[in-house]
Amino acid sequence: MRLEQLTGTLLALTMTGAVATAQTLPAAPVEGAPAAGAPAVAAGDDDAAAAPVATVEHHDYGPSGIMVRTNREDLPPLTLASGKPVAEGEYQLRSGGFYRIEIVADGTAELALSGGDFFRAIWINEIVIEDIEIRPMGVHSIEFDSAGTALMSFVAIQPGRYTLSIPGSSGETQRAVFVIR
Repeated sequence: MRLEQLTGTLLALTMTGAVATAQTLPAAPVEGAPAAGAPAVAAGDDDAAAAPVATVEHHDYGPSGIMVRTNREDLPPLTLASGKPVAEGEYQLRSGGFYRIEIVADGTAELALSGGDFFRAIWINEIVIEDIEIRPMGVHSIEFDSAGTALMSFVAIQPGRYTLSIPGSSGETQRAVFVIR
Protein backbone atom coordinates (compact mmCIF):
# COMPACT_ATOMS: atom_id res chain seq x y z
CA MET A 1 0.00 0.00 0.00
CA ARG A 2 1.39 3.40 -0.96
CA LEU A 3 1.85 6.11 1.65
CA GLU A 4 -0.91 8.26 0.09
CA GLN A 5 -3.39 5.35 0.25
CA LEU A 6 -2.45 4.56 3.86
CA THR A 7 -2.80 8.20 4.87
CA GLY A 8 -6.17 8.44 3.11
CA THR A 9 -7.42 5.26 4.79
CA LEU A 10 -6.33 6.44 8.23
CA LEU A 11 -7.95 9.82 7.62
CA ALA A 12 -11.20 8.15 6.57
CA LEU A 13 -11.17 5.88 9.61
CA THR A 14 -10.53 8.82 11.90
CA MET A 15 -13.31 10.91 10.32
CA THR A 16 -15.86 8.09 10.78
CA GLY A 17 -14.92 7.52 14.41
CA ALA A 18 -13.72 3.99 13.63
CA VAL A 19 -10.24 4.44 15.07
CA ALA A 20 -10.40 3.88 18.80
CA THR A 21 -7.80 3.68 21.49
CA ALA A 22 -7.90 0.62 23.73
CA GLN A 23 -10.29 0.99 26.65
CA THR A 24 -12.02 4.09 25.26
CA LEU A 25 -15.62 4.79 24.45
CA PRO A 26 -16.65 4.37 20.84
CA ALA A 27 -16.74 7.76 19.16
CA ALA A 28 -20.08 9.50 19.03
CA PRO A 29 -21.67 9.26 15.58
CA VAL A 30 -20.63 12.10 13.30
CA GLU A 31 -23.46 13.56 11.26
CA GLY A 32 -23.20 12.35 7.67
CA ALA A 33 -20.54 9.76 8.52
CA PRO A 34 -21.09 6.03 8.11
CA ALA A 35 -22.32 4.21 11.21
CA ALA A 36 -19.80 2.50 13.46
CA GLY A 37 -18.90 -0.86 11.99
CA ALA A 38 -19.66 0.32 8.45
CA PRO A 39 -16.92 -0.31 5.90
CA ALA A 40 -14.37 2.45 5.61
CA VAL A 41 -13.28 3.74 2.23
CA ALA A 42 -10.16 5.75 1.47
CA ALA A 43 -10.80 9.42 0.72
CA GLY A 44 -11.38 9.97 -2.99
CA ASP A 45 -11.34 6.24 -3.78
CA ASP A 46 -14.83 5.17 -4.84
CA ASP A 47 -13.68 1.82 -6.29
CA ALA A 48 -11.63 0.66 -3.26
CA ALA A 49 -12.67 -2.55 -1.56
CA ALA A 50 -14.28 -1.92 1.79
CA ALA A 51 -12.09 -2.82 4.74
CA PRO A 52 -13.67 -4.16 7.94
CA VAL A 53 -13.65 -1.75 10.83
CA ALA A 54 -12.60 -2.96 14.28
CA THR A 55 -14.48 -1.78 17.32
CA VAL A 56 -13.11 -1.66 20.84
CA GLU A 57 -15.13 -2.66 23.89
CA HIS A 58 -15.10 -0.02 26.60
CA HIS A 59 -15.23 -0.49 30.31
CA ASP A 60 -16.19 2.88 31.75
CA TYR A 61 -14.72 2.60 35.22
CA GLY A 62 -14.43 6.37 35.52
CA PRO A 63 -11.53 8.28 37.08
CA SER A 64 -10.93 5.54 39.67
CA GLY A 65 -10.02 3.03 36.98
CA ILE A 66 -10.64 -0.66 37.60
CA MET A 67 -10.87 -0.15 41.37
CA VAL A 68 -14.14 1.75 41.10
CA ARG A 69 -16.92 0.49 43.35
CA THR A 70 -19.04 -0.77 40.42
CA ASN A 71 -16.23 -3.18 39.47
CA ARG A 72 -15.72 -4.42 43.06
CA GLU A 73 -17.12 -7.68 44.36
CA ASP A 74 -17.08 -8.85 47.98
CA LEU A 75 -16.25 -12.56 48.13
CA PRO A 76 -17.43 -14.97 50.84
CA PRO A 77 -14.87 -15.02 53.69
CA LEU A 78 -12.08 -17.52 54.22
CA THR A 79 -12.12 -19.19 57.64
CA LEU A 80 -9.11 -20.33 59.63
CA ALA A 81 -10.42 -22.56 62.39
CA SER A 82 -9.29 -25.94 63.66
CA GLY A 83 -11.30 -28.67 61.93
CA LYS A 84 -13.45 -26.32 59.83
CA PRO A 85 -13.40 -25.83 56.03
CA VAL A 86 -11.39 -22.86 54.77
CA ALA A 87 -13.88 -21.94 52.04
CA GLU A 88 -17.52 -22.58 51.19
CA GLY A 89 -16.63 -23.51 47.60
CA GLU A 90 -14.57 -22.51 44.57
CA TYR A 91 -14.17 -18.82 43.82
CA GLN A 92 -14.82 -17.83 40.20
CA LEU A 93 -12.98 -14.60 39.34
CA ARG A 94 -12.51 -12.68 36.14
CA SER A 95 -9.24 -11.15 35.08
CA GLY A 96 -9.45 -7.40 35.67
CA GLY A 97 -12.06 -7.78 38.40
CA PHE A 98 -11.56 -5.97 41.70
CA TYR A 99 -12.27 -8.15 44.75
CA ARG A 100 -12.35 -7.97 48.53
CA ILE A 101 -12.13 -11.01 50.77
CA GLU A 102 -12.10 -11.29 54.52
CA ILE A 103 -9.86 -13.85 56.20
CA VAL A 104 -11.19 -14.74 59.65
CA ALA A 105 -9.28 -16.75 62.26
CA ASP A 106 -11.06 -17.91 65.40
CA GLY A 107 -7.86 -18.47 67.41
CA THR A 108 -8.39 -22.22 68.01
CA ALA A 109 -4.99 -22.90 66.43
CA GLU A 110 -2.04 -21.04 64.95
CA LEU A 111 -2.92 -21.27 61.23
CA ALA A 112 -1.74 -19.77 57.96
CA LEU A 113 -2.83 -19.61 54.35
CA SER A 114 -0.07 -20.13 51.84
CA GLY A 115 -0.20 -19.84 48.06
CA GLY A 116 2.61 -18.08 46.28
CA ASP A 117 1.16 -18.91 42.85
CA PHE A 118 -2.15 -17.26 43.72
CA PHE A 119 -0.48 -14.17 45.17
CA ARG A 120 1.67 -13.83 42.02
CA ALA A 121 -1.46 -14.08 39.81
CA ILE A 122 -3.13 -11.08 41.47
CA TRP A 123 -2.23 -7.48 42.29
CA ILE A 124 -2.86 -6.78 45.96
CA ASN A 125 -4.22 -3.31 46.62
CA GLU A 126 -4.05 -3.63 50.40
CA ILE A 127 -4.38 -5.91 53.38
CA VAL A 128 -6.13 -4.30 56.35
CA ILE A 129 -5.51 -5.69 59.84
CA GLU A 130 -7.04 -3.84 62.82
CA ASP A 131 -7.35 -0.57 60.86
CA ILE A 132 -3.72 -0.82 59.71
CA GLU A 133 -3.46 -0.73 55.92
CA ILE A 134 -0.59 -2.70 54.42
CA ARG A 135 0.25 -2.21 50.74
CA PRO A 136 2.60 -5.09 49.99
CA MET A 137 4.78 -5.63 46.93
CA GLY A 138 4.32 -9.36 47.32
CA VAL A 139 2.90 -11.95 49.69
CA HIS A 140 3.54 -15.66 50.06
CA SER A 141 1.39 -16.44 53.09
CA ILE A 142 -0.74 -14.90 55.82
CA GLU A 143 -0.48 -16.39 59.31
CA PHE A 144 -2.67 -15.84 62.37
CA ASP A 145 -1.18 -16.57 65.80
CA SER A 146 -4.48 -15.72 67.51
CA ALA A 147 -8.03 -14.72 66.64
CA GLY A 148 -8.34 -11.88 64.18
CA THR A 149 -9.52 -10.65 60.81
CA ALA A 150 -7.68 -9.44 57.74
CA LEU A 151 -9.39 -7.81 54.76
CA MET A 152 -7.55 -8.16 51.45
CA SER A 153 -8.49 -6.22 48.33
CA PHE A 154 -6.98 -7.24 45.02
CA VAL A 155 -7.30 -7.27 41.25
CA ALA A 156 -7.27 -10.68 39.55
CA ILE A 157 -4.71 -10.67 36.74
CA GLN A 158 -3.38 -14.00 35.43
CA PRO A 159 -6.00 -16.55 34.32
CA GLY A 160 -5.59 -20.00 35.86
CA ARG A 161 -6.52 -22.23 38.78
CA TYR A 162 -4.87 -21.39 42.11
CA THR A 163 -5.09 -22.55 45.70
CA LEU A 164 -4.55 -21.04 49.11
CA SER A 165 -4.02 -23.81 51.61
CA ILE A 166 -3.06 -24.39 55.21
CA PRO A 167 0.60 -25.48 55.13
CA GLY A 168 1.09 -29.14 56.08
CA SER A 169 -2.54 -30.09 55.47
CA SER A 170 -3.72 -32.27 52.61
CA GLY A 171 -7.50 -32.32 53.02
CA GLU A 172 -9.75 -30.86 50.34
CA THR A 173 -11.51 -28.68 52.94
CA GLN A 174 -8.22 -27.17 54.11
CA ARG A 175 -7.77 -25.08 51.00
CA ALA A 176 -9.54 -22.43 48.94
CA VAL A 177 -9.57 -22.70 45.15
CA PHE A 178 -9.60 -19.59 42.97
CA VAL A 179 -10.27 -19.81 39.23
CA ILE A 180 -9.37 -16.67 37.29
CA ARG A 181 -10.88 -16.46 33.78
